[in-house]
This record gives sequence, C-alpha cells and structure tokens, in this order.
Amino acid sequence: MATPYDGKVAIWHWKGDSIAEETIEDLVKTIKKWAPAITQVWVKTSDGEDWQGEFDTDRDLAIDSVASVDKWVRILSANGMEFHAWAVVKGDNITEEADRVIEVCNRPGVKSMVLDIEPFSGFWTAGREPIRPLMTRIRRGVGGRFHIGMAVDPRPWHKDSIFPEEWRPFVNSVHLQLYWETFQRPVREVLKEGFDTWKDYGLPVFPVLPGSAERGDMNVARVLSVKTYKATGISWWRFGVIGPVQFPAINHPVVPDDGDDEDPVVQGRYGIEVVVTPDDARYRDGAFGGQNADDLLSTFRGTWGWTTKYKRTAKTSSQVWARWDPQFVASGWYEVSAFVPNRHATTRLARYKLHGTLGSSGELEIPVDQSRYRNVWVPLGVYQFDANDVKAGVVFLNDLTGEPNREIALDALRWRQVIGIIPTEKYLADGYDSPVGTAAQRRASDVWPGEWFDATGFARRYRIGTPGEAYHTGVDLNLNEPFWDADAHSPIYAAASGVVTYADRLPGWGNVIVIRHDPLISAGEVLYGRYAHVEDIRISVGDRVVRGQMICKVGDAGGLFPYHLHYDLSPTAILESQPWHWPKLDRDSLLLNYIDPLDFTRKHRPTEP
Repeated sequence: MATPYDGKVAIWHWKGDSIAEETIEDLVKTIKKWAPAITQVWVKTSDGEDWQGEFDTDRDLAIDSVASVDKWVRILSANGMEFHAWAVVKGDNITEEADRVIEVCNRPGVKSMVLDIEPFSGFWTAGREPIRPLMTRIRRGVGGRFHIGMAVDPRPWHKDSIFPEEWRPFVNSVHLQLYWETFQRPVREVLKEGFDTWKDYGLPVFPVLPGSAERGDMNVARVLSVKTYKATGISWWRFGVIGPVQFPAINHPVVPDDGDDEDPVVQGRYGIEVVVTPDDARYRDGAFGGQNADDLLSTFRGTWGWTTKYKRTAKTSSQVWARWDPQFVASGWYEVSAFVPNRHATTRLARYKLHGTLGSSGELEIPVDQSRYRNVWVPLGVYQFDANDVKAGVVFLNDLTGEPNREIALDALRWRQVIGIIPTEKYLADGYDSPVGTAAQRRASDVWPGEWFDATGFARRYRIGTPGEAYHTGVDLNLNEPFWDADAHSPIYAAASGVVTYADRLPGWGNVIVIRHDPLISAGEVLYGRYAHVEDIRISVGDRVVRGQMICKVGDAGGLFPYHLHYDLSPTAILESQPWHWPKLDRDSLLLNYIDPLDFTRKHRPTEP
C-alpha cells in the first residue's frame, strides 16, 4: 500500500514556543543546514477543538487558522519541502474537533493528517463510543482518498485502551512512538516490542524515533527500522530538541531494503541513563568549618538549562564539597562521566572520588583537567555496581586542588549502563596498543609492529613547498613489505577502550573515526584517538569499544592517498567538536591539541596478566 511517507524522512514540529527559531524561514534554514535529507515537516495544527495557536505565543509560527496553514505550505513548498499536519483528538466535542481537522486537510498542499491517539490525560480518554462518529464526520469531510495516519504509544499494554479496531476502517497508516529513552529501556527491545505489537494490524507501520536520544542509539534504530522491520519511511520527534550532535543520525535518506536481514553490527551500547544536575534532589553540597556553602559558591545557568556551581580552588584546605548519588535501580556496568562547562572550569586537578564499585573496598580517585574541556561529558571510567549498595556510584568532589587563582566547576554527573560487552576488568583504559598488526604483534615490545613504519613523524613539517605544507599531527602508519601497499584493507583496531564520537566521511580525509578513549588507569588521562583514511567502518557513533576490537580497515580515502592509516591522539576535546581539525602551520595549536602517539604508547602499554 503506497503512502505519502514512502522513501521520506520527516521531522515533527510542536509549537513555536518550543524552538529557538523565530520564523518558518529560520526553521527551514536550520533543516537545510543540518539535515537536508528531511523533506517533510509534520506541524501540529489543533489540540481538541482548539487551534494549536491557542497554546503558542510565537505569532509567526503559530497555527491560528487556515491562513496560517497556507503560509506554512507556501514557505515549505518554495523550499522543496512538504507540509503534513498532525493533531490531538480527544472525543470531548466531536463536531468541533472533526471540523478543525477537516479545515486543515482541505487546504491545498496539505499532504496528510496524523492523529495522535494516546490513552492519557489530555489525549483520548473518551472511550470507544465517540470514535466512529468522529471519524465518520472527518471522512465525509475530507473524502476517502486523503491519507490519515494514527500515532500511538506502541507498548502492548496500551493498545487495547485506545480501541484499535474502531479506528481501523478510517485510518491508512500507524506511527509507533518508539521513545526508548522515555521508557528507560534498550532501543532494540523497544523497537521489537512495538513492531511486533502492531505488525498484524493490516496497515503500513512507520517508526517515530526520538531525536534527542544518544546518536549511537539513533543510528541503530534507523537501520533496524528500515533493514529489519522494513519501514519505508521514518519520522523524528521533534524539532527543537534535536541539536548538531543528533542531526547527523537523522540526515540519512531512507534506502529501500536490499533483502539482507543481517542485523547492524553494534558491539557495545547503552541502557539505563541517570543524570544528576545541581538542580536535582540527588545532588547535595556543603561547607566545612561552620560556613554556608551558598555563601561560597557562585552559580550560572549552563548551556543545557541546568544550574552550574563554581568557586575559586582551595590551595591548602577544602572549604566546600559536593555529592552526586545516582540511586541505581539496576545493577550492572556503568560508564560514569562528569560534565565540564565552557565557563569557570580552569582547574587542572579536579579530583572526583567514586564510591561503591565492585572489587574495591574504598573510594577511587579520578583526576580530571577541567581546563581542557568545553561543554562536554568527560568519562571517569566504566565500573560495575551493585544497586543494593547504598554507596553504589556515589561521587564526591571538593575544591582542594593546591592551585591558586583557578576555578573548579560543580556540574552534572552521568551514569550510563553498558550493554553488549564486558568492559575491561580494570575499569579504566588499562593501556594503549598499536592500532595495526596481528594480536601477537600488538602484544610485543615494539610499538609499531612487524614491518609497519611511520612515514611522516609527529610534529614534523612535510609537503614543504606545496599548498598542503603542514606540521603533522600524528603518525602515518604504512606497510610496504613484502610488496607496496601491503597494508591495503588490513584490519584497524581500537588502541584503547572508549566511546565512538565520530564515524563518517570528511572532505579531504575520506572516512574518519574518532574515539574518546577512557581515562588511563595510571594517570586518569582522557585522550581522543583519530583513525583516518579508513574503509569498511564496523562501528557507529555512540558504540562502546574495547582495546583490540576491530573498528575498520586501512583505506586510501577513495584514491586520494596511498594506503595507510593516519593516527593521532589529542589530550583536548578538539576532535569531538571538530573531527576534521588540522592546524596546518600553526605549531602552537598542534602542540596544544596533539601528543606524539609513539612516545605516549611506548610509555603506557597494557600490563599483561
């Protein structure tokens, strides 16, 4: 059955007050900039008997009448995009609600209407009886050929409460609100449950995926929806909560299935996520010596909307302390991360103290150089916790660093359950290996194994006299024995455990992978590893990898270079925000943002059992 959504990527829009853009044109510009694969915008037009504009103070974006709908259609159409409407019907006033839907659907350029049918307060709680009178009136008003979809909570225990058999004669498609983050359940489990629940309804089924989720989970959900569950279109909820980190996961056209039912390869993924900010009841702080912490701590509202606290570092004795408690509901392995804001975080020695890890009787102290990071989550490591332990996962931080004239930030902590792999028994990165070579070679004393060699050298000036002249940020690993380009298509491995922050193609680079490696167990140091010019990428953004896990193969950037691996290590977060970063002839920038991979790896080899 053909639908208006086949082969299309859509984004839902709720109301103007929920987004930063002030005009429809601004909204279009954002979509075109970040996710041009989106060709449909689904706009909420009514809530019950009211126009959606009744709940929206942004007059340019508000839907107050059919004139507002016409304006949206005109602007979207001029930019090659489609207008699709959606509405909440409640069954409280059948005539008014139906007429509002009919008015919208009959406007030229409106491609479809999706009715949001959920069994919750403020949605459909009117029972069975009003459904057929409502939908009969709507169908008489819009005709039988106009496409009407139905958006539902896909969990099986909610299905019967909306009386699906009553809607069935009047709707043409079902849209599953697969919000695994809201449900606090694994993405694969939620997708399987939703599609299994509605697969026998006899109508095309489409996923509604959360655009504010972890990008790795978004990639998994997108691939599974099309490849495993045969969805011919995808929509994302919603404009206003999707940012630059998530848009790359959305900016993928829906490609018809090739008949291969193989599951996407994802080694490690995340389950339950707990975030505790200074606004949360699970956060506490206090002061020593009878002082008041509020008198010593300053605050500001951070980029993501929560409160950040900070103060001058203490040189000889601590004045304040802070405590974050995740209050786990499930035991397991968790990645613990601290958010470092872009202001008032200049200390080089914030000492986070973690409690309740299995296998450790006392606290673990993890140092973090806050001065290196700007608005990023910095991992403190992966640890195993018993939810029955009241101290499990509790983190303390005080202001004692021994530094004068610096500031320490007390911001959010995050605990993310790791599913699918068993992390290293040493919890943190237990050392770095070469990213190339056989398993035996990577365990040997030589850092670059066998006949592999570095053709460039760290911080060396090369390509002298050409437009590409630059200082090299890392190493170019080559293997030309027993023949030239013998390294072609050779496996590349994660040098240490960590999380993938980038895995895609870049102009002039070819395919690039960036891994935020876990804190080094010996020093607490967090490094970003860049693996460039690669092919056959085996991992996705958000995946957790372990040392020695194959992530890709040696490539030639589509013929731009001879086969080799460009590999560099950064002690700053520059590669998280700019995976293409290249300082060229700015030697100061190079030495600030990169270290010698050969020297670092030689000094931090894993300890063999």
